[in-house]
Amino acid sequence: MDKKKKVVVAFSGGLDTSYTVMYLAKEKGYEVYAACANTGGFSTEQLKANEENAYRLGAKEYVTLDVTKEYYEKSLKYMVYGNVLRNGCYPISVSSERIFQGIAIARYANSIGADAIAHGSTGAGNDQVRFDMTFLVMCPDMEIITLTRDGNLSRKEEVDYLNANGYFADFTKLKYSYNVGLWGTSICGGEILDSKQGLPEEAFLKHPTKEGEELVTLGFDKGEICSVNGEHFDDKIAAIQAVEAIGAAWGVGRDIHVGDTIIGIKGRVGFEAAGPMMIITAHKLLEKFTLSKWQQYWKEQVGNWYGMFLHESQYLEPVMRDMEAMLESSQRNVSGTVTLKLRPYCIETVGVDSPNDLVKNKLGEYGEGAKGWTSEEAKGFIKLMSTPLRAYYLNHKDELIDD
Repeated sequence: MDKKKKVVVAFSGGLDTSYTVMYLAKEKGYEVYAACANTGGFSTEQLKANEENAYRLGAKEYVTLDVTKEYYEKSLKYMVYGNVLRNGCYPISVSSERIFQGIAIARYANSIGADAIAHGSTGAGNDQVRFDMTFLVMCPDMEIITLTRDGNLSRKEEVDYLNANGYFADFTKLKYSYNVGLWGTSICGGEILDSKQGLPEEAFLKHPTKEGEELVTLGFDKGEICSVNGEHFDDKIAAIQAVEAIGAAWGVGRDIHVGDTIIGIKGRVGFEAAGPMMIITAHKLLEKFTLSKWQQYWKEQVGNWYGMFLHESQYLEPVMRDMEAMLESSQRNVSGTVTLKLRPYCIETVGVDSPNDLVKNKLGEYGEGAKGWTSEEAKGFIKLMSTPLRAYYLNHKDELIDD
């Protein structure tokens, strides 16, 4: 008897990947290995259910690949360093998660000598690009199987097939679809599909439970979060989760992002990301006190490019390592404690306590008094600064603004 071909399915437990596992095992005769890559978005209960369901669907093996720490060390850390918000808004949670899920699954496929690798992405979104590109680079000799995309399958077709083969689960299409992860929750569907509308309160998974206001302190050591309200954290994942728990009770970190997808069309997604938005807000404030003018300027440019490349599935592009090196170097003096004020749906910055505070200096206090220069030196400096303008307008007096 011919040996069965091995296929690794990127298995989330949803409809598309459930269909993929069963169809490949039953109709195509593959030896199916279902791999769930967890970047912090699956609960223990969900992972247990995924394992049980994978075997019910016909998988030979199921494995959970926990890459949460790798995700932080190789992505989230640099996203904080760069204050990465896509279009100044979205902490690109799904984008970065998919890359590391793809890497983990490709690594696993190589380790078992798989002949093929499969995912359940459709042809209308960004995830197909992220998975395909990662697999093409990391598993160049493996066939990539995408049943949902290739067959342009409807939800009904997939559900009917599963039911006809004895697999029943609640695949009801809800008004909203969610992707829950360590770096925030994305929300699609419902009012998002109408450009004129926003999301109602019931669309969000977390709702304010507090009233009034609360002061929160976040500590950073060389750009990495290290404490929350005075409690030290060696485990950065736990620190992020602690900030998330505090912020979620105030309903902060919500917004709707509109941007350009990899495939060229505009996309719209709602999100709630209390932890990421609090951490980035605090980190950005601390940098204003501790970085030089040009460090801030160039780091912002690099951070924008880093976020864009990450979003567009270019994590494996070598220049990303160069950008990471610059971002990490920029954080050598970004240490201290930041105080935020939380109110329902609102994050307000309060202040910073840092040994590297550049506002505190011996040269002068802005708007109050100068100690590092005399009044005559100030007048000479200003006169020199005005020289290019004076030279220009001596020759172009007609361009001066009239009253």
